[in-house]
Amino acid sequence: MGTGGEQRRGEAYDAELDDAVVRAQKGDEEAFAVAYRMVQPGLLGYVRGLVGDDAEDVASDAWLEIARDLGRFRGDGAGFRGWTAVIARHRALDHLRKLKRRPTVTLIEQDVLQLPGGHDTAAAALESLSTRAALEIIGRLPREQAEAVLLRVVVGLDGAATARVLGKRAGAVRTSAYRGLKRLAEQLYPGSAAGAVTNRVSRTLGHEE
Repeated sequence: MGTGGEQRRGEAYDAELDDAVVRAQKGDEEAFAVAYRMVQPGLLGYVRGLVGDDAEDVASDAWLEIARDLGRFRGDGAGFRGWTAVIARHRALDHLRKLKRRPTVTLIEQDVLQLPGGHDTAAAALESLSTRAALEIIGRLPREQAEAVLLRVVVGLDGAATARVLGKRAGAVRTSAYRGLKRLAEQLYPGSAAGAVTNRVSRTLGHEE
């Protein structure tokens, strides 16, 4: 499906998430469970990329904070995904500081395979991201590229939201995401196919901000 169809799916996904968050903020526990189910797979995949096998515990701590501070959140469904990613990243980095370890990228395949539909078009440019080969390649990317790709493709954030999570300029994050996705394309697709995928990624990243 073309970019327009992917964008409509993403908008529908975020609209559903937005509705769930609004109802959850009013005390609807079932709505909070819906928001959790929509966000958790991508969030867990991102956290696992930072802390490895400790991801479940770190993500649980993040959700405790998300639930506690939900009333203070202001924004739509897309904003909620970015907000939860910021909280999860802080909990992951706190965890690593306690262990005196640097972030790693060690995605587990099922976390990506469980992602709900409707993520951004950069994800669609690399349909085989859920394959083991792609995940191994992400693990070999420089940290800034790997984290940008995780946030873009696994969590489903756009470039501006990814920049806010990482505390960097949008242009720098867009460059990191492009380079990481380009490297993925070059290793996942032979010859000219890699160029076609790279061009699609470039168009996506160049027009979203």
